[in-house]
Amino acid sequence: MHWTPIIRLFGMLLMLYSFSFAPSIGVALFYQDDQWSVFAISLLASLLVGLMMWFPVRQTSSEISVREGYFVVSFFWILLGAVGSLPFLLSLHLDFTDAMFESISGFTSTGSTVIVGLDELPRSLLYHRQQIQWLGGMGIIVLAVAVLPLLGIGGMQLYQAEASGVAKHEKITPRIAETARSLWLIYVCLTVICALAYWLAGMQLFDAIGHAMSTISTGGFSTHDASIGYYDSPLIEMIAIVFMIAGGTNFALHFFALRSRSARIYARDGEFRTYLYILLCTTLVITMTLFVVGTHESLLTALRVSVFQVVALMTSTGFGTETFSSWPLFVPLLIIMVAHIGGCAGSTSGGIKVLRIILLTRLALRQLFHMAHPQAVSVIKLNNRLIPDDQLFSVWGFYTLYILSSLVLTLAMMAAGLDLVSAFGAVSATITLMGPGLGEVATDFSTVNTAVKWLGIFAMLVGRLEVFTLLILFLPAYWRN
Repeated sequence: MHWTPIIRLFGMLLMLYSFSFAPSIGVALFYQDDQWSVFAISLLASLLVGLMMWFPVRQTSSEISVREGYFVVSFFWILLGAVGSLPFLLSLHLDFTDAMFESISGFTSTGSTVIVGLDELPRSLLYHRQQIQWLGGMGIIVLAVAVLPLLGIGGMQLYQAEASGVAKHEKITPRIAETARSLWLIYVCLTVICALAYWLAGMQLFDAIGHAMSTISTGGFSTHDASIGYYDSPLIEMIAIVFMIAGGTNFALHFFALRSRSARIYARDGEFRTYLYILLCTTLVITMTLFVVGTHESLLTALRVSVFQVVALMTSTGFGTETFSSWPLFVPLLIIMVAHIGGCAGSTSGGIKVLRIILLTRLALRQLFHMAHPQAVSVIKLNNRLIPDDQLFSVWGFYTLYILSSLVLTLAMMAAGLDLVSAFGAVSATITLMGPGLGEVATDFSTVNTAVKWLGIFAMLVGRLEVFTLLILFLPAYWRN
């Protein structure tokens, strides 16, 4: 492990991130909420620490290996969480655990929270919460990949460590920096369009911008305790549904659709079709269940609440108009299942990803076929493209580690004092990045103990960093030269 270039890179990334506190200073001054000094201190502190890390080693080589890229990505997310927690520590006087939980939840675009009373918080703090999940949604490392080449640092190693699964091997432009810039351009444009739509639908401009950030990032933080339910507006909910689906779609599809000026790109993609099919089928099942058991007497109302919650939770956004954990029969478990599936690969959502579910299903069917026809030769294709066996093994390994991590974390949370339902709900809420859970964590994590919160932080990092990137650091062979 070459520590000098890693420290140099950490310093540069931290200095780069420190300027993200500037918009919060502007919001504080505009709304006169007396919090500008909190963000000014946070900016100067992070800038100074970054400068102290970078300056002594500024002349050293900047090249890092792919193996070192995993370390940089994992620990920079932790470092970001610590820096992003400063306003919560300085303004709300949260203890370090709560401040770190809130910050990591934002950067991982989970949306779980320990803060109650959002409607009374200063606007600048509310904006800070929305901004950190917006930055984390696409990935602060991908942003750095777009910028650092201009500073003389190559970014391929970081992109490979940050990008998800099978999708990481596909670049939408020949150069990695161009790829990152293209993704962020689409991301920003979608955010602006979403904000304008919310504003025209009746939200105040501040709320429209904040909710657009959390919608496109599929983060789920809101400026109100009641989330989107605060507005009780079918139009606002419809806008949220459209943009949550967009946030849960592979951003490469958005790029190719815009470049070709044709929506047929979406229709030809097998993962996107499966994504919509799962959303549709789950919505119909839940709608009929809520209507038949009498949870909602109107079929239209049942459809309205079910389609919103299914989209919000499968895309791991976590917005709420109702508490799904109180719904009858099997519905909460069904929602947890689709949340574990998640959105598409290459999107801002969490979960296993639809692409992996498709490949796992075809892998299982191929195995059954081989049992019936041992001499047959069969291959697995997606969108008429042959999937190599090494990628299939990687998908299977990911799934195994994902499920194993979920089980171990559930046991650990039960050992920390949660009942089975709450422990299962807490792990599901954090490792899938969906936000709300079951039992004691159905709405927030404010009442759980310190151990559960740290386990939740670890689960959020596992989910956001796609299991391998974080867990590889626990492998002894990783640290051997």
